[in-house]
Amino acid sequence: MRQFFITLLAVIIGGFLFFFILFLLLIGIGAAAGGAASANKDSASSHTVLTLDLRGSFQDHSGAPSLFGDNPASVVDTVRALHRAKSDDNIKGLLIRTGYGMVPASAEELRLAMLDFKESGKFIIAHSQGFEATSIIPYMAVTAADEIWQQDTTGFASTGLSSETGFLGGVMEKYDAKPEFAQFYEYKNAANVYTQSDFTDAHREATTSFLTSIYDTSINHIATDRGLTAAEVKERLNKAPLSAETAYEMRLIDKLGHYIDAEKAAKEKAGSKDAKLLSVKKYGTGVSVTGDVIAFIGGQGGVTMGQSQDGSNPFANGLSMGGDTLSKAFIKAAEDKKVKAIVFRVSSPGGSATASDQIHNAVEIAKAADKPIVISMGQYAASGGYYVAANADSIVAMPTTITGSIGVLGGKVALEDTFARVGYNVEGINIGGEYVNAYSGDEPWTQAQRQAFTEQMEDIYIDFTTLVAEGRNLPIERVREIAKGRVWTGEQAKEIGLVDELGGIMKAIEVARELGDIDPDAKINLRKFPRPKSRSEQFEELFNVTAEASKEISALREITALPEVQALIEARAQADAMAKGEAQLSADIGEIK
Repeated sequence: MRQFFITLLAVIIGGFLFFFILFLLLIGIGAAAGGAASANKDSASSHTVLTLDLRGSFQDHSGAPSLFGDNPASVVDTVRALHRAKSDDNIKGLLIRTGYGMVPASAEELRLAMLDFKESGKFIIAHSQGFEATSIIPYMAVTAADEIWQQDTTGFASTGLSSETGFLGGVMEKYDAKPEFAQFYEYKNAANVYTQSDFTDAHREATTSFLTSIYDTSINHIATDRGLTAAEVKERLNKAPLSAETAYEMRLIDKLGHYIDAEKAAKEKAGSKDAKLLSVKKYGTGVSVTGDVIAFIGGQGGVTMGQSQDGSNPFANGLSMGGDTLSKAFIKAAEDKKVKAIVFRVSSPGGSATASDQIHNAVEIAKAADKPIVISMGQYAASGGYYVAANADSIVAMPTTITGSIGVLGGKVALEDTFARVGYNVEGINIGGEYVNAYSGDEPWTQAQRQAFTEQMEDIYIDFTTLVAEGRNLPIERVREIAKGRVWTGEQAKEIGLVDELGGIMKAIEVARELGDIDPDAKINLRKFPRPKSRSEQFEELFNVTAEASKEISALREITALPEVQALIEARAQADAMAKGEAQLSADIGEIK
């Protein structure tokens, strides 16, 4: 009887999954037909204004097409789309809706793309429903616009930068918890959250330094864009909060009005009141399958062992750059005779030391195959995120990219005395050497365990700094002087030899052209490695269920294998392309507001 109910339950679950997947497939088929029919609708007409909404979430770069819909917009795709639109005579301008909170390097790279877009004489209008966040980053992101509009009933509060860190040291002490950490060295401050109740001198110094660097860079960008001196910009922003009218009088904005007014003005500038509005995302980057191949390998999120999560799976927990995925991508690119160079886009605060070393080794394999490798640093490339980049031929970063944090930390919080306060007790039985329970969440380290763990962390630190010294061609003494876990901005990192060039993805592609001996004017095929998974492949991975339901899944596979269905899936993919054209090497960066 028990087996009967198990079988019945499996059949019910399998049947549900079958019809659920079939339903999704039919949606995809319908979208394919609709997408093919609307391909012309999403193309640019003779009077087209691109639109860019900065109010939503942005990934650093896009992954595979999502099984359940479009992925969020990405910085890399937006930059490349604007670069494509620069030489498109049908595109007359760009209309932007400003965001509320952005990562400094992403905002800076989008601003750079706007300046590039304007080089061909196209206009940019930005509209804000209030610059009411105190951070200057959302404002800096759009100051390259020809006109900045603001809704007149809103305020202007952009004035500086702020970063807050919560410290649990007092909580640990109050509840008798014992933080046990080894960190190399004093600037590797992620452990301070657990061990301190306030900033250490080194933690305060480093945080103040990189915030000041980001602030000064942002002020200079604003001053350049608004035709003011840096001193004038600081003086005016320091008076925030301001009314929209006062911000207008101070020349911080250009027009007062609602978004509909800015939209009307954009259409007039485009030369027709019926000008078409087309989102940058739908306009796309353009798909080239001809020309010399530059491999694009992307890693964003924490460095982890195993497979990357690129945002295409809605049930996965966030974004990550997996050691297995990226190692395989580099080896595939190294084996491809058509690949002239590799651009490795890194946007990571670090993570697993083991996975970081695995990726670093794969970069070395690709270099041995005579594939020039250029790193393009996104929002951050710190700790493990720098480890994977250290041996590249060239490193390109935005001035405000958070980088460095060359160091290592590890440890635990022992809760034995905390548990005792409420009468809870954990007893272990250990067989083997003294180190066997070193990772227990209950017992503090013994002196021998602490020494052994610290030596283990030191070995990783020595390896890390040695690899940086070799990769960057710097004396090991110099590397250990500027390392110690300290976080730098891209601009600071260039001054000390950790970065070669300042710029974004387009600069990295330009450097890759040079190193790969590709003509500057030649068409290139920027090909993603690994190849993005198709929706049918994602179906199979996502619904890899029990053997009892395998018959239903097999039936679905037979349906998806039908030539008619495959043709429709391929049509959908083409329409999309047309429409778009352990020990931790991690940095505690915090949220910049």
